[in-house]
Amino acid sequence: MVFALHAAAPNYTPPPRSFSVFGFDIYYYAVCIVFGILCATGIVALLFKRRNIPVDWTVDLLLCILPLGIIGARTFYVLTDPSTSIAEWFSGFRDGGLSIIGGVIGGALGVVLFCLIHKINFLRVADCLLPGVILAQGLGRWGNFFNQEVYGPEITNEALQWLPFGVYIERVGEWHYAFFFYESLLNLLGFALLFSLMWNFKKKPHGLAVAGYFFWYGTVRSVMEPLRDPDYILGTNLPVSQVFALVMAAGGLLLFLGLLLYNRSRFGRCFGASGGLGEPLAVLPAYYTKEQRKKMNGAAASPAPEGGEPPTDAQPPADDAEPPAAAPRGGEERDE
Repeated sequence: MVFALHAAAPNYTPPPRSFSVFGFDIYYYAVCIVFGILCATGIVALLFKRRNIPVDWTVDLLLCILPLGIIGARTFYVLTDPSTSIAEWFSGFRDGGLSIIGGVIGGALGVVLFCLIHKINFLRVADCLLPGVILAQGLGRWGNFFNQEVYGPEITNEALQWLPFGVYIERVGEWHYAFFFYESLLNLLGFALLFSLMWNFKKKPHGLAVAGYFFWYGTVRSVMEPLRDPDYILGTNLPVSQVFALVMAAGGLLLFLGLLLYNRSRFGRCFGASGGLGEPLAVLPAYYTKEQRKKMNGAAASPAPEGGEPPTDAQPPADDAEPPAAAPRGGEERDE
């Protein structure tokens, strides 16, 4: 999609930053972020169901990660932006100033909290979450378009002065490379890859989507960060965001290799397990309602018929067993 908006066009008007509802200004920056969060929530719910995690836990996960993610995003920004002090944490919040890397750190703490509450494997949950996260990041980047920020060097060639390849910055009266758009496209591509991995391939160790996210996003940011306009590079003497991005990319690669080597050392191959044992690190425990578990426990406790053994097929499966074909899928209440 190409919009031929040239600098020479006298009727060109940059996009508005906000609109008003009953006298209250709503910023398009916030609209883009909220839209990204809603889309990410839907993706997480789909993957929870696919991985046999109760779908209603999606709301619990959102309540855990959203506040901590926002706090982390704002705190990281004010601590690393030389033009913003910690005293402006609240005062300039609505004018922008959120760090995606800080949001990832805060969101990770929220996932830890969620896993402690529900007693579930961290990597299994994070594998379902991070495809949604990178989708939200790709959509949320368009908030930078409305805020006229996160752009690259000036475009002097008039043939290249068109949106979305470039973006016109009103306050300086110049066309600049639209880095927000490039990063948005790369994030959406990363989402497509991670979602396909999670949806189509169940026989894999938990954590591969986590490793893929950190490697992909860290690589994208580490390449894009030094090319930005200097006003949008966090840190004074040290480009903090670029350093964190490089750490994320290296950490994702090491985690990917570590997971495959661990799986191979325990089960004889990088993916799956030898000897017909099934997929050891990608098991999908079945969740039962309280009523179903009561019935199964009652059947297991009933006296054995004459000349026979007590029924064994009514026992709930262990957490490391594959669910039976008729087991309820995601959305059931877990009773532990």
